[in-house]
Amino acid sequence: MSLALGIEKSVSGQPWRWRRAAEPAVGLDTLVDELLLARGVEREDLARHRDPRIRDFLPDPSCFKDMDKGAARLADAIESGETIAIFGDYDVDGATSAALLVLLLRRLGATPIAYIPDRLMEGYGPSGKALVELKGRGAGVAVCVDCGAQAFEALDEAKAAGLDVIVVDHHQCASRLPDAFAMINPNRLDESDDGAAHGHLAAVGVAFLLGVALLRELRGRGFFTEREEPRILDLLDLVALGTVADVARLKTLNRAFVTQGLKVMAARQNIGMSALAEAARLVKPPVCRDLGFALGPRINAGGRVGKSDLGVRLLTATDPEEARTIAVELDRLNEERRAIEMLVTDQAQIQAHKHADDPVIVVMSPGWHQGVIGIAAARLKERFGRPAIVIAECDDRTGKGSGRSISGVDLGAAVLAAKDSGLLLAGGGHAMAAGLTLPAGGLEPLREFLNARVAADVEKARGDRALMLDALLAPGGVAAALCDALDSAGPYGAGWPAPRVAAGPARLLKAGIVGDGHVRGIACGDDGKSFKWIAFRSAETELGQALLASPADRRWWLAGTIKRDEWNGGNAAEMHVEDAAIA
Repeated sequence: MSLALGIEKSVSGQPWRWRRAAEPAVGLDTLVDELLLARGVEREDLARHRDPRIRDFLPDPSCFKDMDKGAARLADAIESGETIAIFGDYDVDGATSAALLVLLLRRLGATPIAYIPDRLMEGYGPSGKALVELKGRGAGVAVCVDCGAQAFEALDEAKAAGLDVIVVDHHQCASRLPDAFAMINPNRLDESDDGAAHGHLAAVGVAFLLGVALLRELRGRGFFTEREEPRILDLLDLVALGTVADVARLKTLNRAFVTQGLKVMAARQNIGMSALAEAARLVKPPVCRDLGFALGPRINAGGRVGKSDLGVRLLTATDPEEARTIAVELDRLNEERRAIEMLVTDQAQIQAHKHADDPVIVVMSPGWHQGVIGIAAARLKERFGRPAIVIAECDDRTGKGSGRSISGVDLGAAVLAAKDSGLLLAGGGHAMAAGLTLPAGGLEPLREFLNARVAADVEKARGDRALMLDALLAPGGVAAALCDALDSAGPYGAGWPAPRVAAGPARLLKAGIVGDGHVRGIACGDDGKSFKWIAFRSAETELGQALLASPADRRWWLAGTIKRDEWNGGNAAEMHVEDAAIA
C-alpha cells in the first residue's frame, strides 16, 4: 500500500496510505468496482458482490459438522409434537438468534419455550440448573444459541437429565468439545474447510443456516405436502440486526445477510422491530448504522440493566400494543444504560492511564455494573488504540470481565489460553471480543499473562496503523452524487470499512465549535469550490485544535467520509473529518 499524498505523519501522527492504488482519481462509473477491489474482492467476482444476494453466497448447510444431525433432531421433535426450548444469550446476537428460531418453529406448528438467563444472577451461557428446569417443563430438546461452546458441566447435567442439547454458536472452541447432541459452530477446531470459511458469522447467521437445513430436512420428509413452507428469507431482518450489532465482519455471506435484511426491515413485517424503530425515532427505513447505534443498543439494554428476556419478547411479539409497551421500556432502559456507562467509562479511563503503555489495558473495580463493562472496554480500546478488558469486581472478590480488541489481535484466543492455564474460572470469545470470570486475587497474574502473550501482535498492529484512503477529490467533488456512488458499495461495517477520501488542497473558512465539542467549518479550494466539514468530538484533540487555529492562508488536505447533510431536510454533502495534513 503506497503512501498517500506523501503524508508520512498527519496532524493525528499517522501516515496516510491508499487502500488499493496510488492516488486513485476514478470516475463515478468505476468507483464502486474500485471500492470492492480495495476490500479484497477478486475482479472476476465483482458481479456477485455488486448486488450481494443470499443465493449467491449461501453455503450448503451440510458442510458444517453436526448441522444435519441437529436439523434431523429438530424435525423429529416437530413431527412428534415434542416441546423444543430455545436458550439464548442476553445480548443482541443471542436475542435475534433465539427470536429467529422461535418464529420459524411457530410457523412450523411448534410452540417453543424461550429462555434468556439473567446477566447478573445467572451469568453468561447455559447453566445445568436452567437446562434441567427446561427438561422439567417438558422440553425434550434444547437449542443453545450464541452460547454453549464452553459449557462442559452444564451440558453434562442436561444429558444426565435426558435433555438433548443442540449448540448453535460462533465463539472459539477448545480442542475438547462439550458433550452436546450436536455442536454447530464454524469455529470448532475440527470443522471442515468449507465450514471454517464461515467463521466470521454471528450466531444468528449460524441459526439461519440451521433453519435452512431444518426446512430442507422437513421438505425431504414430505412435511410440506399439505401445508405451506414458511419463507425463511422473511426473517433476514433479524439476521441483519444480530450480525451488525455483534460487529461481525461484513464480508461475503454476512454482507448479503445485511443487504437483504435491510430490505425486509424496510417492509416492517416484524411487529416488534417496527415498534422499536418507532421508539428509536427512526422515521426513514433503517440503514446499517441504525442497526448498530439505534436498534441494537435498545435490545441490549434489556439484558444489561433490565429484564434479559425483553428483547426476545419484543422480536417475537404478535400484539402491536404489547410490542409498543416493550419498545418504550427498552428505550427507557437504554437511557439508564447510557448514564451508567458514562460513569463506569470515566472511572475506567482514570485507571487505564496508569497502564496506557501495556499491550493490553486491564482495569478492575468494585461497584462497576456488569451490564456496561463491554461498552466501557470498547471505549478504552478506541481511546488508547489497544485491546482493553474491563472487570467488575464482585462481593466475593471474583471478577466478571469483558474485553474488546483491535484488528490483528485475537483476544478471544488469548483469554481461552489464560483459562487453559488456570488463570480464569471461565473465559472465551472470538477475535474481537471476549468475556471472562476472574478468581479472587487473579488480576495481576492475568495482566502479566495477557501482556506477554499478545505483546508482539499489538506492537505489529499498532506499527501498521495508518489512515487508509480510497480516493482523492477536488473540493468540488464533495457532492450528493458521490454519496450515492459510495453507498452502492455498502453496507459498511466491521471488516468492510466505509470509504474514506482525501479532499483538497483547501483553505479553512469559518471554523468553530458547535454542539458537544464538535468542530465545524467550510473548506474552499483554489478554484473557488467549497464544501462543508465537521470533525466530531474533536474540540480538545490535536486535530480539532489544529483546525481551529489554522491561518487563513494555510492549505490543507482533509480526510474522512462523505455523508449527506440532511439537517432541516437538506440534501447537500459534507465531509466528516477524521484527520488532516498540511498541503
